[in-house]
Amino acid sequence: MRSRRGGAVAGTRGITIKDVARRAGVSITAVSHALNGKGTLSEATRAHIRTVADEMGYEADALARGLRRSTMGAVGLVLRSLDALGDYAPAGVDVFERFVGAAASQALARGLSLMLVPDLTRAPVPPLAFSLDGYIVTNPHVDDPVIARLEERGIPYVTYGRPPGRPDFTHWASEDDEVSARLVLDHLEARGARSVALVRGTDPNAWNLEHQELYLGWCAERGGTPRLYELPERAGVEGGAALAGRLLDDGLPDAVFCLTGRHAAGVQRGLKARGVRVPAQTMVVAGSDSEHARNSRPAVSALELNPVDSSAALLDILQDLIAGRPTDAPRLTRARFRPRASTRR
Repeated sequence: MRSRRGGAVAGTRGITIKDVARRAGVSITAVSHALNGKGTLSEATRAHIRTVADEMGYEADALARGLRRSTMGAVGLVLRSLDALGDYAPAGVDVFERFVGAAASQALARGLSLMLVPDLTRAPVPPLAFSLDGYIVTNPHVDDPVIARLEERGIPYVTYGRPPGRPDFTHWASEDDEVSARLVLDHLEARGARSVALVRGTDPNAWNLEHQELYLGWCAERGGTPRLYELPERAGVEGGAALAGRLLDDGLPDAVFCLTGRHAAGVQRGLKARGVRVPAQTMVVAGSDSEHARNSRPAVSALELNPVDSSAALLDILQDLIAGRPTDAPRLTRARFRPRASTRR
């Protein structure tokens, strides 16, 4: 495959409306009407034609075709965690807002525009989405289809967090999860915790998978028995509150380490509702700070991620890729641990 700057990428350039019509088994007029929202085609036919056109990489807009031959001065940002959640404005979850804001400011300082783009594998794809100079993909999943789509089209991309299962991929940056996890676990241990339960999400991304691995290693070092629970990210505070019952049924641990702030706030609420005193009987901590964590009573200790340094590192790597320069990657930044009342003993 040749680069999008240096020549054609097989299957994505030179596709005409006639090619789409032939593949879809319809007339050229039908293709035109489907892509432009005209005519009296059935919704099923329109959807079929659009799917075929998208799979073939057809770009009807002459402007888009022209822009792919030069740089736009704009990059895309795909938030895979929110794609999976199906909610781009989850209440109380400000970590994504802070990352988007930091990335936008960093991009503007470099003379770039930042475009937020939803899941690139779901129709309709926003106009010009495949004409951007490159992409930042946050928290990619195992065998992520968005990454596959970008690679098919030869579009440079970087990832916030290592793509799971791809040890040779180096174009990524994130907080140092190993350092962060040990900050939390050592903090709990120093306050008397010997049994620590980990509550991770179910999204198959490096955030969940690597924290699980680090936690299991920490338990093995101390000869402790792991207490691992998985809770869908979309379960939110209510899911965390329900999980509290399972934690008690399995025997109250000395501490509960939840990777998301909503889960942590919910677990704490559920434990308190069942008569458990936090932090006297058990401690609660979050791997990602949120409004829920800060506003809980007691306030939940949490890791505050580093969106400014992380987004700057990602843009450094991406700009080098776009320009065809050697990259300094991967890059690790540092999160900050915010101890609060939920672990204050």
